[in-house]
Amino acid sequence: MPWQTFPHEADIGVRGTGATLAEAFAGAATALTAAICDPATVAPREALAIDCEAPDVELLLVDWLNALIFAMATRHRLFSRFEVVVDGTRLHATAWGEPLEVARHQPAAEAKGVSFCELKVARQADGQWLAQAVVDV
Repeated sequence: MPWQTFPHEADIGVRGTGATLAEAFAGAATALTAAICDPATVAPREALAIDCEAPDVELLLVDWLNALIFAMATRHRLFSRFEVVVDGTRLHATAWGEPLEVARHQPAAEAKGVSFCELKVARQADGQWLAQAVVDV
């Protein structure tokens, strides 16, 4: 599942793509981790279940990424592997990660929340799904 970050003024954009909506959401989650540190440095040791529901898929992406940000902040964890199931406007996911170790993970930023700026969830012309948002860091 491809992912990338993109610059956005003082914030950072996160983008995931995939053959399915779930893959695109998982890619966006990986991009969220990449906005903080190198995802390759985060071992998928511990699992955390996350459930979200929203009125539409764009708001579902916002809720999903904000749930990850909340878990990172309150549990002092980083995540590197994501298994996502999207059923309409409901999401069930498992995120695997480990406790934050500043010396090893070298976080470059702290994600504060997802904005509605450049928010987009759509199937593209090539059939791939795109899930993107801007994260306040």
